[in-house]
Amino acid sequence: MNLFNPAEDENVSMVHPEYFIISGLSGVPHIKLYYVFLFLVYTVSVLANGTVMTVICLDRRLQTPKYVAVFNLAFADLFGSSALVPKLLDVFLFGHRRVPFRSCLTFLFFCYTCLSMQSFNLVALAYDRLLAIIFPLHYQVRMTHRFMLSLILSFWLLVAVLVAVATGLLTRLSFCKSVVINSYFCDHGQIYRLACNSHYPNYVVSCVYPVVIFWLPLAFILLSYAAIGCTLAKVAPVRERLKAFRTCVAHLSLVAIYFIPLLITFTLMENIHPDGRIVNLSLTSVFPPVLNPVIYTLQTQEIKESLSRLIRSTRHGKHVRPSKVWTVLQ
Repeated sequence: MNLFNPAEDENVSMVHPEYFIISGLSGVPHIKLYYVFLFLVYTVSVLANGTVMTVICLDRRLQTPKYVAVFNLAFADLFGSSALVPKLLDVFLFGHRRVPFRSCLTFLFFCYTCLSMQSFNLVALAYDRLLAIIFPLHYQVRMTHRFMLSLILSFWLLVAVLVAVATGLLTRLSFCKSVVINSYFCDHGQIYRLACNSHYPNYVVSCVYPVVIFWLPLAFILLSYAAIGCTLAKVAPVRERLKAFRTCVAHLSLVAIYFIPLLITFTLMENIHPDGRIVNLSLTSVFPPVLNPVIYTLQTQEIKESLSRLIRSTRHGKHVRPSKVWTVLQ
């Protein structure tokens, strides 16, 4: 059986394979234990993000624009984990390494879109803290539910368009050399390098993508917290300074969890073994969704108090109505 679909017309030069073969992680010893670990991480991620989303929906006190962004962060984490981990386990644990061409591109689109939204969610949270601390008197006027929803929808649209362009460009490529993807999922960079015709547009997108998704958000976040630090140092007493710092600790923790592993991977890319790089990137993809809600819950007093109230209400059999945040998000 020919792996590639025959061209119906002599003038057609694009040759799309029937499937790609995902071969990453095949050389890692005791890899099945790693897959069990990923399953446990995914389970915790679903429970933790689901809990955060439920608490925000049910508690009327959590109706601020900041928690609209937190809800979106949990949603993107949950959706991204669900798009990546079950398919990853199906491919490697159950041996279904052959992924049909169109399914592979769909897999790529949803994984890239959801995982990329994490950086823009952190931008939204940083901007919320920037307005709250530097412009406290204007915060209620500027940071409204409508503004936060518009900001988040704009980020989703930007990411979806950028990933759709990258995915669409793959359909113009002809694959006549190999169909083996040395990664843990349908990776854009690994796919376009398999093409036997010009993939320069894909290369350009692969250069633009990390700038838009990674470097620009990171620069904005760092500048935002630098501005916050300078403002607090100038005008705030020590007690108020420490109080404001505690409100930013959770956000900075999320930033560190998401960006530091990527910085290490990209900086040491040439010195990392291919299998080690794949394992590191896979951990980078699955760890933030499980650690974000855990750290945010532990460091945010409002969520801890809200969770305690909901547990007490459930024990006493009281009915809890959805909050205004849920109404806005519908």
